Order: sequence, then structure tokens, then C-alpha cells
Amino acid sequence: MSIKYWLYKQKNQLRSKLGKMMKCICSSEQLQADEGIPASSESLATRDYSASGFSSRAGDGDTRADTSNIEEAESSLRESGFLNYEEARALLGRLEYQKGNVEAALTVFEGIDVAAVIPRIKATIVRRCELPRRHSQSNGTPPMSMHAVSLLVEAIFLKAKSLQVLGRYKEAAQTCSAILDTFESAIPEGLPEKFASDCKLLETLNKAVELLPELWKLAFGPQEAILSYRRALLYQWDLDVETRTRIEKDFAVFLLYSGHGASAPNLRSQMDDSYIPRNNVEEAVLLLLLILKKIFLKRVGWDPSIIYHLGFALSIAGECRSLACQIEDLHPGFIERREKYTSLALCYHAEGDDSIALNLLRNLLNNRENRSSCEFELLLASKICTANSSFLEEGTQYIHKLLVASEKCHERASVANHLLGLSLSAQSRGVGSDAQRISLQSEALEALGTAQKMTRGTNPNILLSLSLENAEQRKLDAALYYTKQLLALEGGSNIKCWILLVRILSAQKRYVDAEIMLDAALDEAGKWDHAGLLRTKAKLQIVQGHLTDAVETYTKLLAVLQVQRKSFHVHKLLLQDRQRIASLELETWHDLANVYASLSQWRDAEICLSKSEAINPHSASRLHSAGLLYEAKGMQKEALKSFEKALDIDPNHIPSLISTAVIVRQLSEQSVAVAKSFLTDALRLDRSNHTAWYNLGLIYKSESSATALECFEAAAMLQESEPIEPFR
Repeated sequence: MSIKYWLYKQKNQLRSKLGKMMKCICSSEQLQADEGIPASSESLATRDYSASGFSSRAGDGDTRADTSNIEEAESSLRESGFLNYEEARALLGRLEYQKGNVEAALTVFEGIDVAAVIPRIKATIVRRCELPRRHSQSNGTPPMSMHAVSLLVEAIFLKAKSLQVLGRYKEAAQTCSAILDTFESAIPEGLPEKFASDCKLLETLNKAVELLPELWKLAFGPQEAILSYRRALLYQWDLDVETRTRIEKDFAVFLLYSGHGASAPNLRSQMDDSYIPRNNVEEAVLLLLLILKKIFLKRVGWDPSIIYHLGFALSIAGECRSLACQIEDLHPGFIERREKYTSLALCYHAEGDDSIALNLLRNLLNNRENRSSCEFELLLASKICTANSSFLEEGTQYIHKLLVASEKCHERASVANHLLGLSLSAQSRGVGSDAQRISLQSEALEALGTAQKMTRGTNPNILLSLSLENAEQRKLDAALYYTKQLLALEGGSNIKCWILLVRILSAQKRYVDAEIMLDAALDEAGKWDHAGLLRTKAKLQIVQGHLTDAVETYTKLLAVLQVQRKSFHVHKLLLQDRQRIASLELETWHDLANVYASLSQWRDAEICLSKSEAINPHSASRLHSAGLLYEAKGMQKEALKSFEKALDIDPNHIPSLISTAVIVRQLSEQSVAVAKSFLTDALRLDRSNHTAWYNLGLIYKSESSATALECFEAAAMLQESEPIEPFR
């Protein structure tokens, strides 16, 4: 009983001593020297506190906060025997912060000399982490107790929080950074295991590490925020898994949506085989994959936003197939079956695997439970089918279902009508009957017109489709009208629209106006967008007979493409962009080879073809250009071999079909039927090709057939409205 009584008496003495100290702080009376409190030249109250107009006494609702402060003070008194000036301020400031008196708390915290306290904190941390030594310590200033360190670190952290509440974000970030700087300099290798597990220090450090990047974001310091995030994740802070996951997610989101231009992390201190992200998107993907791994291992709970952010990151990086793999690996309970199938269909569609995407959508659409709520899936399936000639009829069925489901949604109905017009237009290009083709073309224009009325001419995609459809039907005035509307709607920012306008003007034989439009577009567009415009300009110069000018334009175009090709190593372009640039460069070499061949500059033409062969040795277009070169040299048999090789690669290559028919007819009069079959195949693929109609007319003329006149009339009519390039 005597031991219990002694412990009870000691506790009462500590509480009495703390009470006197608090009373001294608030009443401006100094404690006596025998109480163990070092005298201060100026008390807290006379410095700043009593003048603030508030009391440090907690109300009835703050009993818990008072008890916490008293227990903290008791711990410090047990270890050191006294509570110094800074610790008293730390306790008093925390009390005011807990009561919501932020300005008062900040006034108290600002009385702590942080610059003087930090070296003592650092020395204490260093000695805490050192191995126990048998010999006595040096005669320098004795280290603080860990409870005192925890109390002062928390005071600095609460000071940063107070500054944040008051909108002084930069000062708050600098204050919070001082805490992390102290620990990083004291323990460069990172916090040891179970560091300060007997006090609140580790909890405060976790909060400070998480707070610092948020403060820099509020202070409009994106680079400082990124460095703070990397600092939080690369240094061994002994973060709990939830805190680390939150930091990883916040950092990934910041990199994706606000971290443009962020420099790559410097990880030279790590192993040589460590993966170093090259840009902010790759770094964000890495962070999100790390979070997914923890989710799979059930170390953290499922967060559906992770897969959404990962989907955005991988899609802009052109890695939709990788995203599909991640979605397929998700546990069954994470996302619903419909969402999983739809997401996978989008991934495979983005990668060009439309057959896989369509099969996934069919599994959903064939399920009766989903038929009433699958408008988006119907829309996606319709879009995929419309773009693929093999699924046009199936796509039309989906579109009609979408129209029925979209009766109450005006916007979705306009999209359905737009897709219906595109589908009917594509079907019209594949039918053999003129009457059926004309009927489908009429229905296509009607559907597109309905979509245009529903959107009141504000949808650029519908206007573009209307312009293209009218142009292909040789309704050039209507096509020009819709193209001008599209230019006005987009403010001349769409390069495709300028090119279409030039093609329509060239079909009207308004070459001067077309060249003026091209020059205007080149002035408005950036250097990166000049490639398509320059090729169109070269085509325009060729049709006018300015072959030397065309060669110069093609040279400029190749220079632009060379710069874009080199950028592959700097910027990871999407797969579609890389393919588009490579295809344009290939066709440019072929066009230039054809120009040199028409100028009888055989050597230059051969060099151009060798350049294109280095890009794609199995190109039907290259073999066709080589055949034209042989034909220009009078080498008919070699030309025929080249055309046949082109058809082996692409049986539907229309220029090779026509050229083969011409050479076959020239080499042998008995091969008229063969030549006719080649021309018929060409017209089946492109009914508006005037060259095919003309050569077919020549064959019928040699047979003394009355059909020759119809062929010549069709050729003349089509040639009269022939653009310098196909409208599509």
C-alpha cells in the first residue's frame, strides 16, 4: 500500500506543478527557481498572449484537450524534471488550436524560436538512432526527451496548419518543410524501424509528409509540389500503408491533370536496373500500378477511381492494350460485368481490334437483361460496324435499335441519325446496281440532314459528313456550302476542313481560288500541321502543270516529316499518329517519283523509290509507282510485272488494277477480256473513277459496242468534276 500511495503522491505533485506553470503563463507571474522552470526575461502573457484578448482556459467542451495537454506535460516532466519555455508554448498553442482559436494558436507558436529549437531536435534524433555506448556522453547540452521532441515537432506542424487556415500557404509550406529537412539531415538513410513508437512523433511526421505537397499546390508551386511528392515516396518515412497509398494516388492525379512539363525523377541513387519514368504520364502509370498491386494483395481497399485514372493515363500514352490486361486481371467483385466488357471493348477498339471489341459488345447486347439500358453499348457497336464494310448490315440493325431507345433523348437521336447516314453511304459504295446505289445515297443525305437539323448546325462532325457526302455525289455547291459553315464554326482551326475546301474548289476547276485558300491555311496553321496542306498544294501545282514548283513543295514537305519522325524519340506519339506520319512520308516519296518520271528524270525517280522501300518494302503503292516508271521508259513487260506484284500485296489497289488492264490490252489483243475484268473490279471499288470508265470505253469501242458511248459519257462527266485528291 505504501508504494501505491507514493505513486499517487508523485502524480499529484506533477499535476500541481503543471497547474502552477499554466497559471504563471496566463497571469504573467514567474515560477520560483526551486520549481524547476527557467526564468524568462519576458513572460508569455506580457509578450503577446494577454494582449490577444482570449483566455487559455478550456471550456467545459474542451476537457479532453486539457487532459491531453496535462498528460503530455507530465511525460516531459517525468523525463526532464522541468517544462521549458518552448514546450510550454507548444502545449498552450495546441490547446488553442484544438479550441479553434487559430489566430491565437499562431500567435503562441510564433513565440517559439524554431531556428534555435531545430538543432536540439536534430541532436536528440541523432543520439536516439545511435547504438548504445558504454562510455559517457560528451559534456555538451544534454539531448531533449523524445516526448519533448514530439511536442515541439507537433507545434511546428500545427503552426503550418494554422498558416494554411489563414491562407498563408507559402509560409505554411516552408514551415512544414523545416520539419522534414530536420529529419532528413539527421537520419539520411531514413527512419529506423519502430522509431519513436512510444510517442506521437511518427504520427505527426506522417501528417507533415502528406501535408507538404498540398501546401505547395495551394501556393501555386507545381514544381515544389512534385519534388515534395517524390521526397515523400523516396525517403524512408516509415509511412503506414494507407498514408502512402493516398500520397501515391494524389501524386498520380497531379501528374496527369496538373503536372505538364514535370521533369523526370532523378533516381541515380537507386540500383542501375531501376526503371526511371521518362515523363509525367509514365510516372503516374507507375504509381497507379503500384496501388493496384496493393489492392490485389488486399493491403488496401478497392478504389474504383484508380482504374479510371489508369485508363486515362494509358489511353493518352497509346497503351490501351495494357489497360485491357489490367482490367481483365481485376477481381470479379471490383467492377460489374457490363462495365468490364464495355471498358474492354473501348480498349480493343482504340487498338484497332474491332472484331474483339464487337464480340464483347455482342455478349452484352444479346443478354436480355441489358437490352433496355445499353444505349452507350449500342452506340459503340454502331460506330464500329459503320467503320467496317463487313458489318454494315449488322450496324444498321444496332442503329435502328438506338433510334428507338433514343426517342426521348434529342442529342443521342442526332448521333444515331448521323451514324445511319454514314452507314447508308458506306453501303452505297459497295452495291453494283445504280438504282440501289442512288436510293442509298438519297437515304444517307436524308439521315445526315435530319441529324444536322437536330443539332441546328452546331455539330462539326455532322457538317463534315454532309460536305463529304454531297461532294462524292458531285453536288459541289451544297458541299461547298457545308464546308464554309464548318470553317466558320471551328474558326478555321481544322486542317481537314481546309483540305476538303481546296479539293471541292479544284473539282470546280477554281484552281486560283484553291491556291489562295491553301496559302491562307498555311499562314494560319502551325508548322506541325503543314504536312497535309503541303501535299495538297503540290497536287494542285501538278494539275496546273507546274511540276518544278511541285518538286520544291514536296521537298518542304519531306523536311517537315523528317522533323516529326525525329520527334518520336522525344515525345511518345499515339500509334495512330505514328502510322499517319509514316504513311504520309511513304506516299510523298511515291508522288515525287511520279513527278520525276513525268519529267524523264529516271535517276531521281529511282532514288525516291529506294527511300520509300526503306520505309515499307511491301507497299502496293511503291510497286505501282515503279511500274509507272518502267512504263515511262517503254519497258512494258517490267511494268506489268510490277503492277502484278502490287496486286499480289493488295488485290483491291485501284490504280494497279487500271494500269494492269492498260498494259495487258497493249501487249495482247487477245487479252481484252482479262483487261475488261480488271477495269470492272476497279469500278466495283470506285464508281467515280473516270480513268477506269475511259479505258473500259476504249475496250467496248474496239468491240464496236454501243456501251462505249455510255462509258465515255460517264468518264467525261466525272473528269469534269474530278478533284486533285479523293474527297475522303
